[in-house]
Amino acid sequence: MLVLTRKVGEAIVINNGEITIKIQSTRGQTVRIAVDAPKDCPVDREEIHELKQQARANAQVAQPR
Repeated sequence: MLVLTRKVGEAIVINNGEITIKIQSTRGQTVRIAVDAPKDCPVDREEIHELKQQARANAQVAQPR
């Protein structure tokens, strides 16, 4: 895992600029970030990603063979 320190207005660039993550603001323990990624690249909060994975797993189990 890569751990970086960024200030408001600074960014992280991924995959030769295909994805950019920019720090928008901070307030206490909360950080607001902006993600610029191609439309075919899903970007989700972790909890939403996990729900989608669980739904896919449940759908595969429910499919008759």
